[in-house]
Amino acid sequence: MLVVTIGGSPSQRSRTGLLLDRAGHWLEQRGIERVHFDIHQFDPADLLLARFDSPAIRHLADQVSRADGLIVGTPVYKASFSGALKVLLDLLPERALSHKVVLPIATGGTPTHMLAVDYALKPVLAALKAQETLHGVFATDNQIQYGEPPTFDDQLLLRLQEALEYFAAALARRPAPIDPKLLNDRLINAHWSI
Repeated sequence: MLVVTIGGSPSQRSRTGLLLDRAGHWLEQRGIERVHFDIHQFDPADLLLARFDSPAIRHLADQVSRADGLIVGTPVYKASFSGALKVLLDLLPERALSHKVVLPIATGGTPTHMLAVDYALKPVLAALKAQETLHGVFATDNQIQYGEPPTFDDQLLLRLQEALEYFAAALARRPAPIDPKLLNDRLINAHWSI
């Protein structure tokens, strides 16, 4: 099983990144392969000029196509998710999330930003044809403290663990996509009766 995590924070060090790292370690401890992408891994010109043929963008699209699910992390600014994340998602193919389970994770200054996931991020994930977008995890800034190691509010960790358990269960129950060649063969060679 493969999960792609995508970090959408424009800051090199962010609470969103810390939460994604925590989720990634949880997955890895359960034998789920994880590939992480962060917007800092992409040339800003590739993002802003929509260079679909960029090797880094093609690599992301390839990994997303292979993935069983995605965890998308973003800070919330001015009642919406990160603009840099939006630009990156815009470079994925139209049906990139077809047959995929997606868990959104967001951080923000206050709980009033919580609805940004439902009203801003989830419609974009739906436009990319996500099979199932789960209830996300939202954390306020005071629930994650920088440090070595970082510290997390106990209630936040409980919500994150519950969301990850649900995510893993959703990955396990999702139907495998049918190979288009096999489907075509079945249609051509089927015995029809009326």
